[in-house]
Amino acid sequence: MITSIFSKSRPINFLIVFSLSLFALLVAIYKHNDFTFTLVTAAKLAAVFLCCFSSVLLVDFIVAKNSLSAKGNTELLLFSVFLLAIPQVFLDWEIVLSNFLVLLALRRIISLRTQNEHIKKLFDAGFLIGLASLFYFWTLLFFILIFVALLFYAESEIKKWIAPFLGLLAIAMISIGLSIIINDDFVSLLNISPAVGFNFTAYNSVQFIVVITMLLSFGLWASIFYLKDIKKKMKTFRPAYKVVFVAFVISTILIIIAPKKDGSEFLFLFAPLSIIISNYIETIEEKWFKIIFVLLLLVIPFVLLML
Repeated sequence: MITSIFSKSRPINFLIVFSLSLFALLVAIYKHNDFTFTLVTAAKLAAVFLCCFSSVLLVDFIVAKNSLSAKGNTELLLFSVFLLAIPQVFLDWEIVLSNFLVLLALRRIISLRTQNEHIKKLFDAGFLIGLASLFYFWTLLFFILIFVALLFYAESEIKKWIAPFLGLLAIAMISIGLSIIINDDFVSLLNISPAVGFNFTAYNSVQFIVVITMLLSFGLWASIFYLKDIKKKMKTFRPAYKVVFVAFVISTILIIIAPKKDGSEFLFLFAPLSIIISNYIETIEEKWFKIIFVLLLLVIPFVLLML
């Protein structure tokens, strides 16, 4: 039944996704946080939730605008389910904000398929990724995505390859200027902290073992069919599908090298993975297999809540 509901875009879909996302936030507060509840913390959590839910809606906009999926909202359901699987993402506002900025950049990058305002879009993408890196340094990895997209879209003009660097430079100059004004130094706002971490002991819990297994197995399986089906898409949309897959790879690398592993870093993976898996779900012809596949994705997070 749930697959039929999300097979078409309906207002109730957004209500279901909103409810699941809100429930995930409440789980994060109840199970994974020890702060003292005050009006300030309540306001902060509300802002984080709105930013995170805006990210969900932004993914839907990117998908609809660039025909990255059928007319349904399956990717919205998957994103909200992932939030429920790892509700700790709500506890790091910097990652939530950084991820939202990366999605805005992804929107600009994918929109390169339209033949207008390329320089502006590339500048915006560099600017947004630079801004995201002020909150989480390793989002700079997504800067690579801009040039991968330029290769996919066969862009060879030098000025288009320079534009992203100008956007990044603009953020650096603004940050330096604000650092001088506020803190009387040059680099305090630049967040230059290229630390990496390969200590995965934080994932040694039932929750993370089950969730990582789920994301890895479902993600890799769906990716095989996703890559195979790209050649079946309209030629003008193929680069966008490839960009999403590269974003998935970059997100995976970011998770592996993240200096602090508390689960919040998985948020960067949710958008590309939800698009990839939703595309696979659309290709499943056996109704019973599709139902089982989706039910597993839905049931596992709820089972984890009982552990």
